[in-house]
Amino acid sequence: MSEIDSKLGRRAFLNQAGLNFGALAAAAMLGDELAASQIERALPHFAPKAKRVIFLTQSGGPSQIELFDYKPELHKLAGTELPDSVRQGQRLTGMTKHQKQLILPPITRFDAHGQCGALIGEWLPHLGSIADDVCFVKSMVTDQINHAPAMTKFLTGHQLPGRPSFGCWASYGLGSMNKNLPDYVVLISRMKRGSDQPLYDHYWGSGFLPSKHQGVKLRSAKDPVLYLNDPDGFPRELRRDMLDSLASLNRRHHEQTLDPEIETRIDQYEMAFRMQSSIPELTDLSDESESTFQMYGPDSRRPGSYAANCILARRLAERGVRFIQLFHPDWDHHSRLSSWCVSRCIDTDQPSAALVTDLKRRGMLDDTLVIWGGEFGRGVAGQGKWDSPLAGRDHHPRCFTVWMAGAGVKPGFSYGATDDFSYNVVENPVHVRDLHATALHLLGIDHNRFTHRHQGLDFKLTGVEESDVVDGILA
Repeated sequence: MSEIDSKLGRRAFLNQAGLNFGALAAAAMLGDELAASQIERALPHFAPKAKRVIFLTQSGGPSQIELFDYKPELHKLAGTELPDSVRQGQRLTGMTKHQKQLILPPITRFDAHGQCGALIGEWLPHLGSIADDVCFVKSMVTDQINHAPAMTKFLTGHQLPGRPSFGCWASYGLGSMNKNLPDYVVLISRMKRGSDQPLYDHYWGSGFLPSKHQGVKLRSAKDPVLYLNDPDGFPRELRRDMLDSLASLNRRHHEQTLDPEIETRIDQYEMAFRMQSSIPELTDLSDESESTFQMYGPDSRRPGSYAANCILARRLAERGVRFIQLFHPDWDHHSRLSSWCVSRCIDTDQPSAALVTDLKRRGMLDDTLVIWGGEFGRGVAGQGKWDSPLAGRDHHPRCFTVWMAGAGVKPGFSYGATDDFSYNVVENPVHVRDLHATALHLLGIDHNRFTHRHQGLDFKLTGVEESDVVDGILA
């Protein structure tokens, strides 16, 4: 053997040995983690009420005081200072902590709707038309007062980035109902004007779960999913041959390393191939009736609008997508409350109500859970001069409202209550963790048993703090 051959032989041996040792270590670690996960994920744990979730995420913090939480006595206290006994030393943001906390009463009229008599602000007339289908949770609580950590908590159960989002957990636990579309699809409103509020990718990220469970953004553009289409002149049969060869190489690599991300890579290439046919059919709304567009409102023909995305959400639900999340930003009304909040209501009120109505008339509401809400609420004190047309409201995490409709929740029902200032919860508090536990329960999952082993710890969506299913809202 030549000196060169000897060196090459030793190098190959060492390289291969390193791979083998790494594979043994990976097998030991991954084997423990996968075994723990498989035991816990014999899902569903019990018969689910919901097959799918549509999460209408209103980013920025809608004002419960103007929309849901009727507090007429505040008019008598207009311009007076919020009592210390009510504030209880709660944290304020830097935008209002140096000003007097002068009460700004609700600037909307409330009307009773439906047989349930739900009191809803006048800026949401279409929501009033479905009041008997909706469960209002008026006692929501979170721990975070700024947008990014509060939204991260609202969607992942933890205020710091790095944990899987709710949609990823649903995909991980329950898998797909349509092999031609992702389990988790994200739709972001294209605003008529630029939005000042960022929406971060970790809001729909997979965290420490396999990356195939992360949300797939469906864009309102020529290419709804980036890098999905083949180059011009690239025949489909050649793409099929290329993917088969690539999958063979990846499987050989997986046999050596046992890296689960390699399997994810194979799955994602295959999904992309199938989506080349399924996505154009999904996003082509030409088969929707004129009455459908009228029901969803005048903005429903504009690609990327919240209304158009609500139609897409229904189409995705029809096709078996497990978790569909719409993001509509710019609910952050620190000023010009009477115009800023109204604009967001105009964007979302009719399409949200139409989506519930549409699902119901198609017989899908019984097994679809619809959730509407933002990361926190707004404070009772006016930001700026309380009696100015430019007045707004600052962030408030200690009480806010979400509404739910569909699979397994009580229709025409209101749960929880706040004090006379819409500042503190006084009846049936529902933490964000409890909302997660309840939604998982409706999907047939016991949140305490649904875990994933990561770095030696068993993680779950609801974290380590106490959280409970909200039995009071279950039908």
